[in-house]
Amino acid sequence: MKKIEAIIRHHKLDDVKNALATIGVQGMTVTEVRGMGRAGQVIESYRGQVYSVDLTPRMLIELVVSDEACPQIIQTVMIAARTGQVGDGRILVTSIEDVIRVRTGETGVEAL
Repeated sequence: MKKIEAIIRHHKLDDVKNALATIGVQGMTVTEVRGMGRAGQVIESYRGQVYSVDLTPRMLIELVVSDEACPQIIQTVMIAARTGQVGDGRILVTSIEDVIRVRTGETGVEAL
């Protein structure tokens, strides 16, 4: 099993959720986060005021999936989240040793 963490732009969240739903992904956790990548500070303007932002707001999507489903999910997130500009985000993949469904006690892939 793998844990996929995708850090994406706010406005791409619905695109990613819809794309994942079309391939049958049912569960995910979404969190609002702030972070800084290679670009460092970003200069933005709001109502004529120019200001610098050192920690930009992003969305963190977390999924735990089977090894077989992982490549398709990564590809789907990449396509749906891409704008072609700096700051599109990152996808992190880690191995998961076990998953346990609290309600039923199921473990492993059956608990997904």
